[in-house]
Amino acid sequence: MNQLRQLMLEELQRRNFAATTIRTYLHGVEHFSRYFRRPPDQLGPEDIRKYQAMLFATHYLVVELPSKAYSTQEGYKNYLEIHILPKWGKHSLSAVKSVEVEAWLRTLKTARSKPASPGTKTKIRNLMSAMFSHAIRYEWAARNPITAVRTSSKRLRTPDILSPEEFQGLIRELPERARVIVLLAGTTGLRRGELIGLRWGDIDFHTAQADVTRSVWRNVVGDTKTEVSRRPVPLHIIVIEALKDWRKESLYSSDGDFVFPSIEKNGARPISPETILRRQIRPALKKLGITKLVGFHTFRHTLGTLLRQRGIDIKIAQELLRHANPRITMTIYQQAVSAERREAQDRVVAGLIPAGVLQHPSAPSEGV
Repeated sequence: MNQLRQLMLEELQRRNFAATTIRTYLHGVEHFSRYFRRPPDQLGPEDIRKYQAMLFATHYLVVELPSKAYSTQEGYKNYLEIHILPKWGKHSLSAVKSVEVEAWLRTLKTARSKPASPGTKTKIRNLMSAMFSHAIRYEWAARNPITAVRTSSKRLRTPDILSPEEFQGLIRELPERARVIVLLAGTTGLRRGELIGLRWGDIDFHTAQADVTRSVWRNVVGDTKTEVSRRPVPLHIIVIEALKDWRKESLYSSDGDFVFPSIEKNGARPISPETILRRQIRPALKKLGITKLVGFHTFRHTLGTLLRQRGIDIKIAQELLRHANPRITMTIYQQAVSAERREAQDRVVAGLIPAGVLQHPSAPSEGV
């Protein structure tokens, strides 16, 4: 490196570059070499393209991601490191083609070599599109090839929801803290990070509402998923009374304390949602004989489904669930009507084909 550095220095000086420019060039080459852990004379054009892709991805992460929720930031970083950069890092921006990206997404595998879900493929596609838009803004690219890439976000399976009877059985089976968490989740649709991020000062017992101002993900307190998520959430009187009782029992009940604190962390952090699921909620479901796949999002999806079944206007449902995009609410509504469709079909068929119409004239009547 010393000999190469000297040759570069002499060449740059021969071309009358300014001292600051020379230092910038030399620093860039040193960083390039350290990234690959090889001397620059052992690196070629493909390595340069990979390095440029890394710099581009880093610029996007530094400039665009701070405005997003922490969980979103971490998800984007994982998509970049596991999927996007290993596949496309050696390509220049102009060499990325729509049809090639689409074909790659169709066969995309997870880190465990299983087919990636449609939702994951759509998120990766959207991230790549956002990165190209970023490149266009900085005039590093002239077009966004990802706009022509087609993906489907259709779920591989319909998410499980709990019936009212199953929900009632579950809350009766749970100890107090877990019962209050499930009550809140099932009646407000709060996301799990928003649930455990609540502090007592966020609960207004007089107006019966909760101010959602933060979300916790992997013990990191950050912003909510979207601006719409920050809207106050109404609390039913049953939930208000349950929260009052829980506050009396909790060791941490000041306004600045978490509503659902971790005892192991002396209240400094909230309880892990996975701990509550693993130790209390899922054992209770098993005891009740409920074999559905239940996570915290199940309660949110259950609420959306019940809103539809009760005939609640989609705009009101969107506001209650705090969806930034009404299409998300509509997707839940479309998945929620299987029972209603059957009932509607039964009514139509009963009028269209009355009982006995299809009986063959020569067939014996009932009771013969």
